[in-house]
Amino acid sequence: MSKHRRRAPARKSPHRRAVAGGAFAVTVALGAALGVWTSADGSSTGSGQRTEGAPAAAPSPSPTRSYALSQPPRTIPAVRSHTPARGPGWRPARGARVVVDHASLADEGKLIAGELGLTYAGQRKDVRSGDLRLALGGGGSPESYTMTVRDGRVTIEGPADAGVFYGTRTLKQAVRGGGTAPEGVVNDMPAKPRRGFMLDIARKPFTADWIEDRIRELGDLKFNELGLHFSDDQGFRIQSDTHPEVVSRNHLTKAEVKRIVDLAASRHITVVPEIDSPGHLGAVLAAHPELQLRNAQGVATRGAIDISKEQAARIVDDLLDEYADLFPGSQWHLGGDEYQALTVRDPEASYPQLAAAARKAHGPGGTVADLATGWLNDRAATVRRNNRTPRAWNDGFFRNTSVRPAEDIVAAYWTGKEIGARRPVEYLSAGRKVLNYNDEFLYYVLGEPNAFVYPTGERIYEQWTPRVLRGTEAVPARYDAQILGGSFAVWCDLADSQTQDQVAAGIRMPLRATIQKLWNPGRPELSWAEFKALADRLG
Repeated sequence: MSKHRRRAPARKSPHRRAVAGGAFAVTVALGAALGVWTSADGSSTGSGQRTEGAPAAAPSPSPTRSYALSQPPRTIPAVRSHTPARGPGWRPARGARVVVDHASLADEGKLIAGELGLTYAGQRKDVRSGDLRLALGGGGSPESYTMTVRDGRVTIEGPADAGVFYGTRTLKQAVRGGGTAPEGVVNDMPAKPRRGFMLDIARKPFTADWIEDRIRELGDLKFNELGLHFSDDQGFRIQSDTHPEVVSRNHLTKAEVKRIVDLAASRHITVVPEIDSPGHLGAVLAAHPELQLRNAQGVATRGAIDISKEQAARIVDDLLDEYADLFPGSQWHLGGDEYQALTVRDPEASYPQLAAAARKAHGPGGTVADLATGWLNDRAATVRRNNRTPRAWNDGFFRNTSVRPAEDIVAAYWTGKEIGARRPVEYLSAGRKVLNYNDEFLYYVLGEPNAFVYPTGERIYEQWTPRVLRGTEAVPARYDAQILGGSFAVWCDLADSQTQDQVAAGIRMPLRATIQKLWNPGRPELSWAEFKALADRLG
């Protein structure tokens, strides 16, 4: 992850929110004067849009007019398939309705109604010109959808609410700035089920408002994960009731985190928490120096907890269990990387207490690497009891250990350069599922230490795919199904190098390039210049 040795120079989710009962109508006007699309939660989501206070009248189908065959909507990410047709298309019109065929789509209906200045009319069976209808139906992935524009109406249908939501994102982009959703049928679905953005709030505390702005941005781009790395040597950034002594002064309250999680759920985004262990626990150890790992000479090992002590496991498990209620999503990141006891030439000689604990737990041949693998498995068991799927950084999986990491722990592959790290094929050929965090393309490390450089959207767009796990080389196509997706990551090693606003600006195009390749890893139809111009137009 980001504790970054050095890099060679460059070189539904299962959320279901509560829905207010009963069909009702509410009209939300478009933002006036500033030309800002207004979200249903009251936030502005972009500028450069229609400046009138209400939508313009939509073109009406006419049997006497002749229309050119339609072109696919221009969106980010690009739609996978569009069947063209002849007709005027669809634009948001004064008095037009958003209707749903199932109460579970009320949240999606109210959101898009608010964004487009339409009237949310709830569950209705009658059909009117100008309607936007959201429906459940069809087969395929829960994130798939069809969008049909015909006869002056739009129908977005998917097998689950996540797919319907993504269809509304396509429509929102298509009509942005007074545009028209083209006549015809879009059939769309993502190539990869996990499409993430990870944020290091341990080293640099970001405000709740900034994180919420990113969630709105991520939702419109069809990302579905937000990782929060909130514990490290520099800080522990979320309120704790079980261990308040470990929490940094500048932190998010649980109420703020719940607001973040709820907003993310409304955009079909799972928040994935990370408490990294057994390394990167400096903030916890500052409050519990008795658990600090020390070598044979009594010298403290930075950020490392002494895993030979029972209390070390107890305090980490306390925190994992506590935050399970705060983060209800199905995924949990355990960290597992850069345990400094394993970076020395002879771990058993340097840390005799760990060697003794390894022999006691795993027999006469037990090693410190075995002990660390057992630690990872035990933490995986803790989150598994809370019905979470564990993941860990790839350099937390060690060669030649008698203890094997649990098969269900997903390898978050970020580097092949750390001590003991292996090439991606070693993980894949063993059958392990992998997530792509390739530090060559997807790591935005503040201050650019250790030969890191800020990644560019252009390089991601033109050179990276989910199969490019390490460096610039793709793994064989036969492993594609084991690569669940990927995540763009912001690490704050030199926290003051950029402000929040500078980070938001710096990651804007890399995020858009990343989602394009996670949604469809094939060669994009647009050139980079065309893609960037589209991103600028969409805001």
